[in-house]
Amino acid sequence: MVGYLSYTIFTIGMYYIPEIIMEYMKRYPRSLIPVTFNDIAFNIHGTIAIIVTIFQCFVYTRGNQKISITGAVILIAMGIAYFTSLLLVYFDNIHWIDFLYFCSYIKLLITLLKYIPQAYLNYKRKSTDGWSIGGVFLDLLGGLFSMLQMILDSHNYDDWVSVFGNPSKFGLGFFSIVFQFMFIAQHYILYRPTKHRDLIPTDYF
Repeated sequence: MVGYLSYTIFTIGMYYIPEIIMEYMKRYPRSLIPVTFNDIAFNIHGTIAIIVTIFQCFVYTRGNQKISITGAVILIAMGIAYFTSLLLVYFDNIHWIDFLYFCSYIKLLITLLKYIPQAYLNYKRKSTDGWSIGGVFLDLLGGLFSMLQMILDSHNYDDWVSVFGNPSKFGLGFFSIVFQFMFIAQHYILYRPTKHRDLIPTDYF
């Protein structure tokens, strides 16, 4: 939720707010705005999906599942970082565009954090049984097409600076591809699923 909201703030700010656009053009005078409408649509869709999922967590039985201490600490740290960044903007130590970039980096960080636990769990269990590989292929396609869009736009407009104007989008696509290939390797090569395997509770911890 925090990741999608953060990136939504970044994309909407870079796409719609004139002051932010002018600041970007000052920094990259020959570059295109590095955000397109599909970036905004992607984040709005993701935010809505997360809200529905959170609602389901409150409505349906979830057993003993709850936010871990580690997760709570990370969320608190991000909240403090957000508050600090806003103070820096208020006292004119940084510009609003810098705050938007900070929001995009939060999304990138959360993306890394969400992949690492699953990769570690697969490694610890030496298995991917009970885990759907379908979403991995969808994420892989999303990452590939996201990077392809940036490359084609840069080539068509001879504007490779715009790739660095939105480093988070490039990073999201790149790390998504890296982790998806890792998951595919775990699923089909390292820990190939077995037809009959009795999972015990300790397999999940």
